[in-house]
Amino acid sequence: MKAIRVREFGPPEVLKLEDVPDVAPGPKQVLIRVKAVGVNPVDAYVRTGTYARKPELPYTPGSDAAGLVEAIGAGVARVAVGERVYISATSTGAYAEKAVCEENQVYRLPDGVSFVQGAAVNIPYATAYRALFQVAKSVPGEVVLVHGATGGVGIAAVQLARAAGMVVIGTGGTEKGRELVMKQGAHYTLDHAKRGHLEGLGPITADRGVDVIVEMLANVNLDKDLKALATRGRLVIVGSRGRVEIDPRDIMAREATVMGTLLFKMTECEEASLRSALSAGLENGTLRPVVGQEFRLADAAAAHQKIMEGGAYGKIVLIP
Repeated sequence: MKAIRVREFGPPEVLKLEDVPDVAPGPKQVLIRVKAVGVNPVDAYVRTGTYARKPELPYTPGSDAAGLVEAIGAGVARVAVGERVYISATSTGAYAEKAVCEENQVYRLPDGVSFVQGAAVNIPYATAYRALFQVAKSVPGEVVLVHGATGGVGIAAVQLARAAGMVVIGTGGTEKGRELVMKQGAHYTLDHAKRGHLEGLGPITADRGVDVIVEMLANVNLDKDLKALATRGRLVIVGSRGRVEIDPRDIMAREATVMGTLLFKMTECEEASLRSALSAGLENGTLRPVVGQEFRLADAAAAHQKIMEGGAYGKIVLIP
């Protein structure tokens, strides 16, 4: 079978398409015929060798994919051969034609959700749900700012917050991106390419500030975000690409809370709750993954270059 292999940490060019031996499921494992692969920023961070979690070389990247169950190991009861599924992790890597997963890493994909959409579910929607509800403890009626709303996590956060009855403000750096954010359920958008764009929150919130901020690029926005929070507001950092200087008085004055989130910090109970919520949203159409660009598996390097650029527009996926 074909798979992307990384034999040394480095730039996108270390992603090479190779012929590798077929994989097979063991007990309590599931073999997936991969139809689409989700590309996430964390995949690029890991590839550089500078991320906190560093795999042994060589390895096949990726955790997110969707496809068909091709075979099951002894003791598997949750899924059957031929079922459409998406996955939350894999022991063999998702950037491949086939992947082996533990039974509890496989989830049924509703018929109304395509494989490319299924590949866009796991990290984006799980991260957004955890940030909004498990970390920030958001409730209906609150005002949420999704700072960087045009990418996979941002779109997921907009859809989830709107479905929960929150007032949703999303930012985007292009008119096309902001139009997308509005279509996904935001009540208002702001142009984060403009200097002082958060001043636009004043008329929206009657100068009160926002209750919750979901932040995708904290090293650029955190200092400004703190000034935009309401009293006892909460800010959840989803992504950051460097250090940042802030004024702690902005936190003190608002009795605000700044938190970070990582999916692998979830408890089993938290993950079970999260997955149930995502399954319900996919089934009833509340959650609608948006795929902005598709690349061939062989072009994984180009996909990694694209995902680290500005101007995100939906999810990037690979097609084996």
